[in-house]
Amino acid sequence: MNPIVEAFYDPITGTLSYGVREPDGRHCAIIDPVLDYDARSGRTSSRNADRLVDYVRQHGLTVEWILETHVHADHLSAAAYLQEKLGGRIGIGEHVGRVQSIFKNIFHAEPDFATDGRQFDRLFGDGDTFAIGALQAQVLHTPGHTPACVSYRIGDAVFLGDTLFMPDVGTARCDFPGGDARTLYRSIRRLLSLPADSRLFVCHDYPPPGREVRWQTSIAEQRAYNPDIRDGVSEDDFVASRTARDRELDLPNLMIPSVQVNMRAGHLPPPEDNGVRYLKVPLNLL
Repeated sequence: MNPIVEAFYDPITGTLSYGVREPDGRHCAIIDPVLDYDARSGRTSSRNADRLVDYVRQHGLTVEWILETHVHADHLSAAAYLQEKLGGRIGIGEHVGRVQSIFKNIFHAEPDFATDGRQFDRLFGDGDTFAIGALQAQVLHTPGHTPACVSYRIGDAVFLGDTLFMPDVGTARCDFPGGDARTLYRSIRRLLSLPADSRLFVCHDYPPPGREVRWQTSIAEQRAYNPDIRDGVSEDDFVASRTARDRELDLPNLMIPSVQVNMRAGHLPPPEDNGVRYLKVPLNLL
């Protein structure tokens, strides 16, 4: 059984969120939802998340899962907001604790901030399976961009997170703490060994001039046209080119606020003794 997939694009962050539902049922999952954030004012809002709420209610769906492919560095997660509105369990890869440990120190999080992933309802290991109603889903650990990245294979659809982009954009960067280009190469080659008729859905699109936003690709397209990882590109060549390009990249615009929220499963940091919640900016560190 293959899912019906609905994409929700946020032009501010270039993020694709997905509603994934049974073709003949009422169960669904939400993947990589966005919470809006205004960096000038420090205000959050739910414009993008409410589009997903409307989608669920219009189709009369029951949310089984809210799935994160990793701790994102380019948008805030709306997982906690959507769980409050719609229910469902929040899931992420089991290695999220490695990411939490790194960023707890970078952002000097509260002493009782746990780094074992307990903020999430389910920690998925490689090969784990779960159900979305009658749909069967499998988890693939695909590290490299971060050590905790996973992809979700649901029927013939694979949700890639940041591991791969559209073929004319390339692959994820590997210079975040815990990232590794050699590991990413092996993760992508594993993905590209899946059946040729698999539908691949990316988490971001940054289209070159003249192209409209796209979010669905195929194994054949990636193997033929992705300059970073197409067939014939060796592991050593990929590592050399990816590492050189990463040296030239700036941090994502919303990395500092995003990680502090996303490592908490979409919850904002706890309020301080004046009742106000704060995001921290480490100086001269990142």
